[in-house]
Amino acid sequence: MALEITKDLIDNVRELIKNQKDTALSNFFAEVHHADIAEVLDELSFDEAVYIIRLLDSETTSEVLMDVDENVRENVLEQLSAKEIAEEIDELDTDDAADVIAELPEERKQEVIQKIEDKEHAKEIVELLRYDEDTAGGLMAKELVKVNENWNVLTCVKEMRKQAEEVTRVHSIYVTDNDGKLKGRLSLKDLLMASTRSKIADVYIPKVDFVDVHEKAEDVANIMRKYDLEAIPVIDELGVLVGRITIDDIVDVIKEEAEKDYQLAAGITQDVEADDTIWQLTRARLPWLFLGLIGGVGAARIMGFFDDAIAENAILFMFTPLIAAMAGNVGVQSSAIIVQGLANDDVKGSITDRLLKEVSLAMINGLALAILLFIYVFATEQDMNIASAISVSLFVVIIVAGLVGTFIPLFLNKRGIDPAIATGPFITTSNDIFGILIYFWIAKVIIGF
Repeated sequence: MALEITKDLIDNVRELIKNQKDTALSNFFAEVHHADIAEVLDELSFDEAVYIIRLLDSETTSEVLMDVDENVRENVLEQLSAKEIAEEIDELDTDDAADVIAELPEERKQEVIQKIEDKEHAKEIVELLRYDEDTAGGLMAKELVKVNENWNVLTCVKEMRKQAEEVTRVHSIYVTDNDGKLKGRLSLKDLLMASTRSKIADVYIPKVDFVDVHEKAEDVANIMRKYDLEAIPVIDELGVLVGRITIDDIVDVIKEEAEKDYQLAAGITQDVEADDTIWQLTRARLPWLFLGLIGGVGAARIMGFFDDAIAENAILFMFTPLIAAMAGNVGVQSSAIIVQGLANDDVKGSITDRLLKEVSLAMINGLALAILLFIYVFATEQDMNIASAISVSLFVVIIVAGLVGTFIPLFLNKRGIDPAIATGPFITTSNDIFGILIYFWIAKVIIGF
């Protein structure tokens, strides 16, 4: 049962800390899941969080540190000695341990690694630190269960028992040759059904999905999602099995990608959080706001070219916000669908086919909305030319906005640029300008000013 983090609970924990009731705190947190402890620490002050951390055993502390907010973890690690951090590192799987050490300053990294008692564990962590964090090598853990194809079943079971002691959860059993190269996977059912004298080479499954150490994290996530995998082995350039990636790491990747795409769509150019400094938040938001300012000035200049038309037909000015808003909305809708499809690897076929499909959809939507707008304008203004100019403009603007919203993310993706940047302010601003230009140009043709 999950612990409900209430104000009263936090107040009680603070009272126990204030009165240094260490035994009561230890007994309380001994019954609480590490994820709930992390949530409690996120609500406490920095000093209070450190106080609790020092009361917990190493195994619990290591798990809590992986769940707390990054800022809290950074502050806590600054207060712990290299030896204390090393003790927590010893309790973590290699992938999590590498993530924690990677956050430390360069000098502190070396100091902590030297304090790790399990030298084999330290060696594996150092190996993982060589890989970029956004690659399969940066995501993988060294802990896994592997067997040699030349072993018999009896030897295999004995070796598996030894290896399983170091693995938190056994998702798969991998088969390698004498050189450590990945050959396949072993079904537990087939292992139990086979004779103890049977060779693993005769019972293992040669078909196995795997990724290279340099594979992008986002591509690994797509592979595991597509094939519904709980874990996937990682091989190096020679085909040697070097680690595995589990679903919990992929969930983190998907979450980070979703947050990044959401921020890009909202017009935030950097990965920031609500607790970041005003300067960091300003740097992340200002570039897109500047783009919006330029777009607004551009739209105003375009309207300036049609001053006489607006003076003679003031009704045109009244519908300008509607045209701009519809252009922005349609563009964002189109780009959002394409960006989502690209993220899920669901966008197939050529760009031309996509554009033709979007034109068809935009024509249907545009025609329906244009007819409704024509009826409204004609009923209120009793002017066929005005009603025609506004409704035809809306129809054309919707088609153009749909095309722009579809083409730009596809084009960016082809160029290796994150297509999420195409949503939000970028599409809205560009379609505002196109929309205003098209609107007044068509009005000029129909009304004749």
